[in-house]
Amino acid sequence: MDSVRQNKMNSLLQRELAVIMQQETRSLLPGALITVSAVRVSPDMGIAKVYLSLFPVKDKKAAIAHIKEHSHRLRGQLGLRVGKQMRVVPELLFYIDDSLDRAEEIDKLLKGA
Repeated sequence: MDSVRQNKMNSLLQRELAVIMQQETRSLLPGALITVSAVRVSPDMGIAKVYLSLFPVKDKKAAIAHIKEHSHRLRGQLGLRVGKQMRVVPELLFYIDDSLDRAEEIDKLLKGA
């Protein structure tokens, strides 16, 4: 269970990363839409797991790998935006949020039954 502070940091980082991703989409993944669906900060605020939804991207693993290569730059921009509110800017770990894909697959299975 997350603490109140963790929940506040989760929402702050999600908001700020969404703005950064909106600005950086053209250089990271031209023609793609990147949505920050969730952020989970570790209890010590040192690591942030960032879940991204990518659309319309064929090879999502390659896209996430490309974003991970630029994570140091994204972390730097995040530091400029939240530096006054956080003592340490957490290390960013990016993951694919495939919950929409799973929901779509379940929906197809239910319609077929």
